[in-house]
Amino acid sequence: QVQLVESGGGAVQPGGSLRLSCAASGRIFSIYAMGWYRQAPGKQRELVATFTSGGTTNYPDSVKGRFTISRDNAKNTAYLQMNSLKPEDTAVYYCCAEIQGDYGAIPYEYWGQGTQVTVSS
Repeated sequence: QVQLVESGGGAVQPGGSLRLSCAASGRIFSIYAMGWYRQAPGKQRELVATFTSGGTTNYPDSVKGRFTISRDNAKNTAYLQMNSLKPEDTAVYYCCAEIQGDYGAIPYEYWGQGTQVTVSS
């Protein structure tokens, strides 16, 4: 009943920028944390950024200072602004969200389909 749709991926040169969007739709009572992960071929999926309902953000050292996560609660949408992109940022980027469907219901973790980001010369 809940769907996350990512957009904004593409191919850029090193040093370029992209902004990813993740829109949540469906049966939503409350959205807790939202975040972004990425997975490159042959690599494990890794955390890129998280944003809790309380406004706390978290980034790994690999992207800190270059990536910024934001959230528009009115639109149930999260964004990932990526600046100073490097070839090692190349991966499929996935959006995730912890969503409660109804009052008193158990929240579940949902994932988007992923969007490709390619950084090369």
